Amino acid sequence: MAELRPFTGFAFAVEIMRPGEANPLVGGAFAECDGLEMTQDVKTIRDGADQARMIRSGGAVSYANLALKRGVTSDFGLWTWFTDAIADPFLRADAEVILLAPDGGEKARFLLSRCLPVKLKAPALNATSSSVAIEELQIAYETLTLKPGKAA
Repeated sequence: MAELRPFTGFAFAVEIMRPGEANPLVGGAFAECDGLEMTQDVKTIRDGADQARMIRSGGAVSYANLALKRGVTSDFGLWTWFTDAIADPFLRADAEVILLAPDGGEKARFLLSRCLPVKLKAPALNATSSSVAIEELQIAYETLTLKPGKAA
């Protein structure tokens, strides 16, 4: 029987793909990832004959913005994507947040569809740094799906 290990949130990777491109938008890593969140509105309907009874029904689903913080990259792909999205408001990309096991294997993927960059913040400039850095990137997305990884 396989040993059960808990999922951890300290090892993850992020891939952003623009439509029609074979390689991810940027080669980089982020220290923090937040905003993998879905919220469903719940509608309450009262039963006219029985005032003590309520019927609950699921409603519209909304999604948080994905926030990626303290990233380091070797290129300007994210800046180019943001600029291109300003020029073409219908431009979208898909993103995947990959949750990694301690041994480097893939535990799960969060698939985010039709992503739009909404905030891109440069870090404080420092003469001792040699990398292109991203202080914060926020991405709006339209759907969130969990794809379990392969069992070890």
